[in-house]
Amino acid sequence: MTELLSPLRCSNTEKRRKKAETVVNVGLFANTILALVKVIAGIVWHSQALLADGINSISDVIYFIAVKIFVRLSGKPADSNHPYGHHQLESIAALVIGAFVITTGTAIFWDSIDSAFKLFTGKEPSYPIGQFALYVALATIFVKILLMVQASRVGRETGNLAIKALARDHLNDIFASAAAALGIQLSQLGASWVDPVAGAVVAVIMAKTGFDILREASSDLMDNVPSEELAREIYGLLEDVTEVEAIEDIHAHRFGPYLVVNLVICLDGDLTVWKGNEIADRVESKLLTGIEMLRKVYVHYHPSKKLKEGDDEQSCLHPIGDAL
Repeated sequence: MTELLSPLRCSNTEKRRKKAETVVNVGLFANTILALVKVIAGIVWHSQALLADGINSISDVIYFIAVKIFVRLSGKPADSNHPYGHHQLESIAALVIGAFVITTGTAIFWDSIDSAFKLFTGKEPSYPIGQFALYVALATIFVKILLMVQASRVGRETGNLAIKALARDHLNDIFASAAAALGIQLSQLGASWVDPVAGAVVAVIMAKTGFDILREASSDLMDNVPSEELAREIYGLLEDVTEVEAIEDIHAHRFGPYLVVNLVICLDGDLTVWKGNEIADRVESKLLTGIEMLRKVYVHYHPSKKLKEGDDEQSCLHPIGDAL
């Protein structure tokens, strides 16, 4: 059964990789244009907030290139050293994104706070901010909304952590550009120090997003599987396999978006080894068919009889009916 599913799984993996690459390519192109426009507009029209947002876009371009490389590598087929493929590179790509976002946010924050202090104390001359800077900030919000919608949709469809991280970074950019637009507007009304303060707000939003991305990617690399949800799904699929009297243990590991499960089931101890093996094969096929992102199942079986006469302990502790 596993071999019959392999061509379909390979086809789905290729489609998944192409969708992810499309998101990365579109984001890379858009961020390159936005970075150039925002940095130039921030310098020429004297907006610290827009300049900070432009530097944020430059960092986006850098890590989009890194993600593009990782996404391409994650699509490599399994080999002797990586029997489940290279999908965990997606989590590594998410770590790269998080690290870039935090680093850039920290640098922008201190620079913006320094500029705000100098303007507030009169140590730095105040220059009027041009109206074009506001138009650029508003246009950025519109473009980023489109990019976020695309990345969010593909992230949900593929389960790709790197693409989900990019979607969250696009959302981060929306808030950042909104803060820049507000700072520019208030500065034009006379509060010149508000613009660099808005740049600092942009930086804080960036850093918060970076930490969230790092936490999720690290959790994935540490095999943090939603065990209760997965267990309920497994119990439900095996409920009609009457020979399985209980489930003793479930261990799952992530490989990118995919799962590998080690399962211990309890069978009648009087069954032959041959019959136990047949049931285990049926359990494996049922789970592979029923759980979309499951790549491999290892099934072990133990006898469900009492270990010895008069012993109150059972060798298997979680009957399927009781678990559901």
